[in-house]
Amino acid sequence: MLRIKSICIYCMFFLPAAALHTAFAQDANRFEISKQLEILNALVKEVEMFYVDSVEVDRMVHRGIDAMLKGFDPYTEYIPEENMEMLKFITTGEYGGIGSTIMQRKQGVVISEPYEGMPAQLAGLKAGDVILAVDSVDVTNVSSTKISELLKGVPNSKVTLKIQRPGEKKPRKIELTRKQIVVNQVPYYGVKGDGIGYIYLSGFTDKSAQEVKNALDDLIRNHHIRSLVLDLRDNGGGVLEAAVQIVNLFVPKGKEVVATRGKIPQRDRIYRTSLEPVDTVIPIAVLINRNSASAAEIVCGALQDMDRAVLVGERSFGKGLVQTPRDLPYGGKVKLTISKYYIPSGRCIQQIDYSHRREDGSAAAIPDSLTSIFYTSHGRPVRDGGGVRPDFETTDMKTPAMIYYLAGDDALFDYVTEWTLKHKTIPSVDEFVYPDKDYDNFKAYLREKKFTYNWQSERYLKELLEVAEFEGYLDNDSALFSSLEAKLTPDLDRDLDSYGEQIKQFISREIVKRYYYQKGEIIESLKNDRTLDKALDILNDDAVYRKTLSAPE
Repeated sequence: MLRIKSICIYCMFFLPAAALHTAFAQDANRFEISKQLEILNALVKEVEMFYVDSVEVDRMVHRGIDAMLKGFDPYTEYIPEENMEMLKFITTGEYGGIGSTIMQRKQGVVISEPYEGMPAQLAGLKAGDVILAVDSVDVTNVSSTKISELLKGVPNSKVTLKIQRPGEKKPRKIELTRKQIVVNQVPYYGVKGDGIGYIYLSGFTDKSAQEVKNALDDLIRNHHIRSLVLDLRDNGGGVLEAAVQIVNLFVPKGKEVVATRGKIPQRDRIYRTSLEPVDTVIPIAVLINRNSASAAEIVCGALQDMDRAVLVGERSFGKGLVQTPRDLPYGGKVKLTISKYYIPSGRCIQQIDYSHRREDGSAAAIPDSLTSIFYTSHGRPVRDGGGVRPDFETTDMKTPAMIYYLAGDDALFDYVTEWTLKHKTIPSVDEFVYPDKDYDNFKAYLREKKFTYNWQSERYLKELLEVAEFEGYLDNDSALFSSLEAKLTPDLDRDLDSYGEQIKQFISREIVKRYYYQKGEIIESLKNDRTLDKALDILNDDAVYRKTLSAPE
């Protein structure tokens, strides 16, 4: 034994210094991991045994895990076994259920939107129906999360709902047959203007590319479009491979779309187009905004880097990180950020630097002054960091805070419910116009319901007045503060008139959705869309389109 041991020591003595350093560092790191896990294990046992009150160990540990992972980035998260269905839904867009969204309101949990062609809609459920019972379970005082669990189930299984419909005295019982719900990622496509196709893509699942391809095939073969608008606004991303497949529809086989690089070089990967494209010459405008993220940024960024499309809208979100689920004991997973991605020009568009945090723990955006210039295939300059910048920047009409207050209150939802009870049908979406006289009725309805709201500016003004009084400024110029207070104090009639056009458009979308579902809501929202109008102008001007994608002179 002594002889063998001395040989081992002798061999280590002649190892390169770098290898020795790495070996010792790895051993030290393993010891530190074991040490900290042992401390954590002992701590949990001590708290569970001796803490003065009863302890829910699972909730305590989950809080600890969440707090630990919060120090990395917002996308790294623990997913316990009971939440695995949600992870599956994110990647596939499928679940077993009745096909409806629900939400918590003052009167209880209500149906907020039945999906067209799904069991809820086919059985006659409507937005506004209050759910009283699911099978034999009384749910009048149950959370929307719990009711959602009760509504989901194995396809072809039966479920009976007891609901209270607004305007009716007696509850209804409705029997439904659950089915495999597939949420369409292309809820609407059509033709805009003179031969310009339009496709709205809401997310990236393993079926998104096929849905886009089906829509594109139909628009080319049956509608003979000459150019295309791909709308990625408010698309938060999803499956990376779906982004590569969608880019593949428009560029030749074998093109690099995105590369991922992380801590372990052996896991780095380059994603290339693997199939023959549908069309490599059709002019394309991609619409993006500040909520276009992740896989949506891979699509728009890659098409920009390849000079295959013009981008119109706002700078995108700036998520250049890639996550993958890793298995954990007892059926859970950790969705772990393992790499950054780089689009064809070589740039990474990650906006927030989570590796360097301020003293308060917050992370800062990378300033434009520290970003670098890269070049598209035609030599156009583009920058990394801070998301993908559009070729044509537009600003849609800003949503006033008043609409957020209305949307978050029962009053507007209930008003639309009552409006639809009085109107069994409405014209087609293209022809529908919300009448001005009905908006007058809406204002009266809010007054009757005693609708109230508090501007944030009013709250901050009160704090300012307290500070000003403490510092003696109110005595010197109280008239100035009184004037400011008058302007910032909520005034329902004033605000409903000031933001009347935007509020009427919002109400119109809510009404149309009740009759024509998500597809109708999208069509209605496009009626007053500056970004879409700009894209149509560009696609109608071949010289502008070509010049935008050409090499700088």
